[in-house]
Parts: sequence; structure tokens; C-alpha cells
Amino acid sequence: MQNTRIFTTSVASVYPHYIQKAKKKGRTQSEVDEIICWLTGYDQQGLQDHLDQKTDFKTFFEQAPQIHPNVSLIKGVICGYRVEEIEDELMRNIRYMDKLIDELAKGKKMEKILRQ
Repeated sequence: MQNTRIFTTSVASVYPHYIQKAKKKGRTQSEVDEIICWLTGYDQQGLQDHLDQKTDFKTFFEQAPQIHPNVSLIKGVICGYRVEEIEDELMRNIRYMDKLIDELAKGKKMEKILRQ
């Protein structure tokens, strides 16, 4: 997995795609935000600040207050890779976020998505 271009891509450029994917399946922007905040430890204002500043994924995850301790419970395949087997921590965190948004779009309940 060598596609490190995503590391320098702004979260704000991908965020609308997360929203669109969720809304196509009847989910909401607030659910997308809840997932991102759960994963990263940002509050709503912190997330919005990074979107406004067009922070890249590398900085976004480096500055995250705390990656949720239950991320190890996120399992499965995203973009052809098992998320739990991705060695690069930054790429793994990005794929965790992708996986959680996919689960939202597939209709999973928030309690299941947030590993509660």
C-alpha cells in the first residue's frame, strides 16, 4: 500500500464525499461528524477548524486529541486491504475512517459502528 498521496490531501476535500455517501443511504452529516469525532477525539469545533483550514490527513491525525482506544475492534476490508493488517499507522487511521463511513452508508446502527 504505497498510495501516500492521500497523506497530503486535505480532509476538507474528502469530507463532502463522506457526506454524500452517507446521505445517499439516508444518513446524516451529523452522523458522519459523530464518527469522525469518535475516531479522532476532536470535538465538533475542532473538526470544523480543520475543515476550514484545509488541513491534510497527516496533520489532521497527528494533531488528533486521541485516537479512540477501541479502534482495534474495527475489522474488515477497505479498498482491497484488511484494515487491521495495514502497517503504516497513518494509512490505517485513514482507512479506519473510510471503513466507519462505509458501515454508516450500509445502514449499520451507530452503536455498532462506534464499537460500543
